[in-house]
Amino acid sequence: MLRRSILLLLALLPLTLSAQFNVDRLIMSGRSALYYEDYVLAIQHFNRAIQSKPYRYEPWYYRGIAKYYLDDFAGAEGDCTEALHLNPYVTSIYELRGLCRIRQEKYEDAIADYDRALKDEPSAQNFWFNRMLCRIELKDYDRAQLELDTIIQKWSKNARAYSVKAGVYLMQKDTTAAAVWLDKAVSIDPYDWQSWLTRASISMSRAKWKDADEQLSKVIHLRPKMVANYTNRALVRLNCNNLRGAMSDYDTALELDPDNFLAHYNRGLLRVQVGDDNRAISDFDYVIRMEPGNIMAIYNRALLLHKTGDLRGAIRDYTKVLEEYPNFWTGLYRRADCYRRLGMNNQAELDEFKVFKAQMDKHIGIQPRWTKSQMRQTRKKSEIDFEKYNHVVVEDEEKVIEQEYENVSRGKVQNRKLEVEYMPMYHLSYIKYANILKPYQVFDKAVDAFNQKGKPRHPLYLTCNPNSLNEAQTKVVFALADTLTTLILDSRDVQQTKNLLLQRAVAHTVMQNYAEAIDDLNTIIGIDPDMALAYWQRGVCEAMMNEFNTSQGIDSKIKNASALFDLNRAIELEPGSAYARYDRGNLYFGQGDYEKAIADYTAAIESNHNVPEAYFNRGLAYIHSGERQKGIADLSKAGELGLYSAYSMLKKHAK
Repeated sequence: MLRRSILLLLALLPLTLSAQFNVDRLIMSGRSALYYEDYVLAIQHFNRAIQSKPYRYEPWYYRGIAKYYLDDFAGAEGDCTEALHLNPYVTSIYELRGLCRIRQEKYEDAIADYDRALKDEPSAQNFWFNRMLCRIELKDYDRAQLELDTIIQKWSKNARAYSVKAGVYLMQKDTTAAAVWLDKAVSIDPYDWQSWLTRASISMSRAKWKDADEQLSKVIHLRPKMVANYTNRALVRLNCNNLRGAMSDYDTALELDPDNFLAHYNRGLLRVQVGDDNRAISDFDYVIRMEPGNIMAIYNRALLLHKTGDLRGAIRDYTKVLEEYPNFWTGLYRRADCYRRLGMNNQAELDEFKVFKAQMDKHIGIQPRWTKSQMRQTRKKSEIDFEKYNHVVVEDEEKVIEQEYENVSRGKVQNRKLEVEYMPMYHLSYIKYANILKPYQVFDKAVDAFNQKGKPRHPLYLTCNPNSLNEAQTKVVFALADTLTTLILDSRDVQQTKNLLLQRAVAHTVMQNYAEAIDDLNTIIGIDPDMALAYWQRGVCEAMMNEFNTSQGIDSKIKNASALFDLNRAIELEPGSAYARYDRGNLYFGQGDYEKAIADYTAAIESNHNVPEAYFNRGLAYIHSGERQKGIADLSKAGELGLYSAYSMLKKHAK
């Protein structure tokens, strides 16, 4: 009892300094949250670090990164500026601020940042490239060409530099030089999508529609998610009289970007051509919802409503057009026709008289169907010309070069794989488990016992898929941690203190403050060396922290051994826990020991047949071990249990 009291006293000594945050740990927790892409939580950690020590540049810089990935580019720029005021010698801050300024179209300011960054790192290829792209945005083509020459001299195997140079020549209306540089780009890298895109632009400018179709098809094969490629190929296919192909491209464009103006508008025109009037109306409805003042779309819808018999709707649209253009005689004539067909002869006669008075000798014909030549004609998006009401719409200014700025900040800070293949570990949390297709609450005997006997301020849950916290939730968890700290300081009962420490450890885990969580769990284990939940949570926290440390180039082999020890001990104390077995399987999976991982996943499934993540991960472990059929069967079972991502993984690993 004396030993436990001493341990508890030692654990509480640092708490008397609770007004001062351990800034290094706050920064590390924030960086961990950045790594796991929980940007709102990261900002809260950096806020606290800034409040405690506003003269340190790191929290300003890292908070700027979090804001950048939340698309708060102005806020990120401000944080970078403050960080540079505190330490003007960190090159990566200039790089990040340059990207923030680019996103705000402040290209001259971005160039100034890259100028400064290149003084420190003159061989940084991405700095050269981004500065050159800024010059293109400013239409400073001569300087851009000079910088491209330097880039090509320094990095002669960079195919993208050749294709961008060709694109600049196109902007300078020199298609011959552009073609020469494109040939060089393709000879270096036949899979460079920029080269094929620029070639397609040249073919379109020369009306070589079949060549453009083939070239855009190659671009789409290499970059299947770029919407503009589909709308451009649809235009090309219209010129090849391939209406079915054009319609398919507009459909695909709208699957990728449901709010794409050009795709909706032009698909509506194409549906008119093939006689699908009702669905054409739905496309123009969508366009008008996006742009209520788009007169050309309103006029096209008026024609369609007139044609399909919705005369009152047609009158409404003709009236909107005529309010803007009262001398549009064709509109007056058509509205008069609608009025007369509805028996509103007085209104019809007023419109007809206006037309008669202004155009006594002009014949007004009925709307013709498109001819092939009309179908190939285009108008700019902002152009308003009722003679071109049925012309395909193109952007006011076509971009020959798709700007793709290079960004290495994310890699420096996070260096994380974009896709984590296997499902993550289960751990204690204040956030409920969420399975999109099959909601249910995860049950574990030890967790339930703690909730019943420990009477926590907030129930503990098991989860492996917590959603990122929003700002309000983050504040609640921070407040809970502060409240628990106060209660721990006031506690005089060892058992009560142990329970409060576990709750605070869980709060720290939710906040991705793994070092603080581990400290609390160390104290708990010192008080009660037989508490399975403490070993289990500490093992998970160590594993999560090790993953982040590994991304920073820190050797974590010893720490991984510590995590394995803790999970072994948790399983020894609670041998029936399916989720602890599952977590140890994950640890083995991450180390590439698939045989042991499969054994643990199997034991977890035997304890609880309703753990879809265990089937999912065992399926992947089987596939990595060469037992593909067993793996596919497990992935199928995971999908059956509601883990929808199993089906995309099945598709990925199918023959």
